[in-house]
Amino acid sequence: MSKTDAMTTPNHVLHADVLVIGFGKGGKTVAAAMGRRGRNVVLVEQSDRMYGGTCPNVGCVPTKALVHHSGKRRGDDSPQEWYERAVGNVQALTTLFRGGNYDAMNDADTITVVTGRAAFVDSHTVVVGTGEDRLTVTAESILINTGSEPIVPDIPGMRASKRVVTSADLIQTVELPERLVVIGGGYLGIEFASIYRRFGSQVTVLESAPKILGRLDDDVAAVAEGILMGEGIEIVTGVRVTEVRDGESATTVVSEENGRRQTVEADAVLAATGRAPAIRDLGLEAAGVRTTDRGAIAVDEHLRTSRPHIFALGDVNGGPQFTYVSLDDSRIVIDQLVGEGRRSTADRVAIPNTLFMTPPLATVGITERQARETGRRVKIASELVADIVAMPRAYVVEETRGVMKFVIDAETDEILGAALLSIDAQELINTVALAMRHGIKAAELRDGVYTHPSSTEAFNEVLGTIVR
Repeated sequence: MSKTDAMTTPNHVLHADVLVIGFGKGGKTVAAAMGRRGRNVVLVEQSDRMYGGTCPNVGCVPTKALVHHSGKRRGDDSPQEWYERAVGNVQALTTLFRGGNYDAMNDADTITVVTGRAAFVDSHTVVVGTGEDRLTVTAESILINTGSEPIVPDIPGMRASKRVVTSADLIQTVELPERLVVIGGGYLGIEFASIYRRFGSQVTVLESAPKILGRLDDDVAAVAEGILMGEGIEIVTGVRVTEVRDGESATTVVSEENGRRQTVEADAVLAATGRAPAIRDLGLEAAGVRTTDRGAIAVDEHLRTSRPHIFALGDVNGGPQFTYVSLDDSRIVIDQLVGEGRRSTADRVAIPNTLFMTPPLATVGITERQARETGRRVKIASELVADIVAMPRAYVVEETRGVMKFVIDAETDEILGAALLSIDAQELINTVALAMRHGIKAAELRDGVYTHPSSTEAFNEVLGTIVR
């Protein structure tokens, strides 16, 4: 049977060495690796709009493309026209990536891509589709890579509102909301607030915690909040959203702060309150696959589930929700399937992350607060970007906002953590993380020879403030 009629042959059965459920980064990487080794692979994806997974379709690629386009808008450009053009360009980009991902898998002789929703029948068998399109797939090894999905809180009126959107919905909308209310001041909420404010929307962020970016040290968070507010974003903290009420031309978001009721009108309301593992309707019980109290698939350090031949990769296993972590998951699973079986999640050290506000905020390791709580004696190197004489690139590109901060063990000169809020921070943090993973001391990073003008040479000055 050809690949194209796999889903059109009634009651057909496919047998695979490896079955991958979900076309995300980790799953597709394992599928490609096993296919190259001559293994028979079946890759099931429920939607033809999601070939390649979350990142190239509704996550990293389109959102970062919107960051880029929003930053290019000039003051006299029509916000609506610029935004509509940007969305069109981004959709063309995601279409290109989606097609490339599909072709890369389906063109391989050993890999069959099946589109449809999969559900377990037993621990070695899934069914895809229903009725005459029902397809049964059996496999020796199975990978679950179904990712995560946005959480829409059960707030009165919110799930029924016609103007409440998820991040995936919002980036598909060609009409720029004049007034955007973001519920949730975490990384996703702040990133979208920054994007849409720069496109021209009036943006209000409602956050239940006492402050945004609460996991950061107060000094770094204060600089970030100052940048956001300087862009014109209204940030309201310590509030609880109690109701979302649609009107004829706008939606009213009702919240309470210390018993005081307040309202804000919106043309769109973004639910940015997190993402949950996508495990609904997978039939995990039939396979004997256990889940955690937080709704993720339970795995060991080798990403094996309660059924040793079934693995869970990416967001669905409850780990950090980053594409690059899903990629590392694939390395662990490949090592389990065809390697020595030594790689594990315990090998991960100094995993960085970036919040793509403008300029980006990238962090790795622990904060000053966390370091001091361990009882360590620490040294702090911190400087505002505008004051870093050795970083002329910031002035060249006209982006001098931000701060760089390093947390260093005073006795060993070990870099314990860093927070970089600056131009190119998403790249700089990878150098710091690499140094941390390989035991490179702060003095060595300080004395590195870097190109000029570059953002990296800021390390010469910032680390020199306390190390020399």
